[in-house]
Amino acid sequence: MLIRSVASLLGSTLLAGCSVVGVRAGTEQPKYEVVARPAEGVEVRQYGNRIAAEVTVSRGRRGANENAAFGALAGYIFGKNQTRTDIDMTSPVESRTSEKIAMTAPVETASTEQSMTMRFYLPSEYTLEDVPKPLNPKVAIIPISSATIATLKFSGLRSSTNVATHTAQLLERLDGTSWTVTGEPVAYFYDPPWTVPNLRRNEIAVTVEKQDEAT
Repeated sequence: MLIRSVASLLGSTLLAGCSVVGVRAGTEQPKYEVVARPAEGVEVRQYGNRIAAEVTVSRGRRGANENAAFGALAGYIFGKNQTRTDIDMTSPVESRTSEKIAMTAPVETASTEQSMTMRFYLPSEYTLEDVPKPLNPKVAIIPISSATIATLKFSGLRSSTNVATHTAQLLERLDGTSWTVTGEPVAYFYDPPWTVPNLRRNEIAVTVEKQDEAT
């Protein structure tokens, strides 16, 4: 469901601040407050406003364009911006896949096109006014509003099967709680691919809203 090739993308030295076994160390993460734990393994967090660099590409059958997205974002934080500034890498890397259905003639047929969006969150020191502007027009700098997000952690490989399995688990565990899903699930990847699989921190995340307790 989500990207298959992110594991290879994260092989970049962008996450070089890691230990010998590959566990993340020294990278800033967006701050949040845990507001609820409504089901086994599910953590509902309140995130504040953030800024991200984002690239959206059409997704090929083998996910080849994810490499282009990652390369564009890497180029941006490695100085391909108007001030030639190197920007510290943060974690997690966010990835989501969306599917658009285009109707064709005859009406009975339809074609689907997948797009993939990859997002790097920028260090909290930056504001929209002073963040370096990208030279690559494919890189967009976007404000991310505060949000309530339900997450489910998992370890292991970043395969599409593993991501899909834990996405289903998160949605199933939220079902029947007082938290309603309001967005599309995304994947968060915190560690480089050389990290020992059972030590990796991966997450499925989705925006949620608390239902009124009154019936």
